[in-house]
Amino acid sequence: MKGSIRIIGAPVDLGQSHRGVDMGPSAIRYAGLLSRLRELGYNVTDEGNIQVRVRDSLSEDSLLKEITTACETAYQLARRAIEDNCKPIFLGGDHSISIGTIGGVSHSDAVGVIWIDAHGDFNTPQTSTSGNIHGMSLSVLSGNGLPELVNIGRKGPKIKPGNVVLIGVRSLDPKERENLKKSGIVVYTMRDIDEEGMNVIARKALMRLNRLSRIHVSLDIDSLDPIAVPGVGTPVSGGLTYREAHLLMEVIADSGLVCSMDIVEINPIIDHCNQTAKTAVDLAVSLFGKRIL
Repeated sequence: MKGSIRIIGAPVDLGQSHRGVDMGPSAIRYAGLLSRLRELGYNVTDEGNIQVRVRDSLSEDSLLKEITTACETAYQLARRAIEDNCKPIFLGGDHSISIGTIGGVSHSDAVGVIWIDAHGDFNTPQTSTSGNIHGMSLSVLSGNGLPELVNIGRKGPKIKPGNVVLIGVRSLDPKERENLKKSGIVVYTMRDIDEEGMNVIARKALMRLNRLSRIHVSLDIDSLDPIAVPGVGTPVSGGLTYREAHLLMEVIADSGLVCSMDIVEINPIIDHCNQTAKTAVDLAVSLFGKRIL
């Protein structure tokens, strides 16, 4: 056995306005994640879903409280998995859940974060044009934002900007762009990938994080081009190709440092024959060691 993996569903659709991402965990499970990981030699258990109240039952004023509760639960589940020497894979839901998951895996020791996303997710309530919390997750984890979210699990920042690499970015709000430039986070945009190639970018990311013993990968599936993944709520053209995304996963896997993962923002309602979830599963098994030879 290669080790143990825990699959945990996080059907949160409260951090953004597009409905349907709460069905993401079911779509990913239906695409065969558990069996594919077992084929690689892992002991895999599915812990079910975090309990999240249905959006229609909530008032606008209670959305923040429910997101906070879900992220607190994710924090404790992630922390417990690491303590039990298991690798948790969280199935979103929207990207707000990463506030809890990354907080939990970094509870005892620093963790490097590779955040793969079309967006920066570095907004605050003051800079966001939409007010959507899934666009604030990375900022919150860095200690900037609503105190209720910043202090989930433990008080203050959960990650140091120097321990974060953001890959695939091509859509930023104006003030978010300014804050991200000042943050100390390394950002590789799609132009960087076009000019240097994914192999170079992936290896630069690992070199940046090589002083750390563990890496968490937070994969927003909208990092890929919408042609490859039609089932996302906030598509942005000009994204990663299927092979670029696979190469990124394969290079990270070669490091042997992956300790945990999020897969977020899959919306089965607008997908084609579960294509997006199937692609997400392909990428996840590559990250956890599937090889061509």
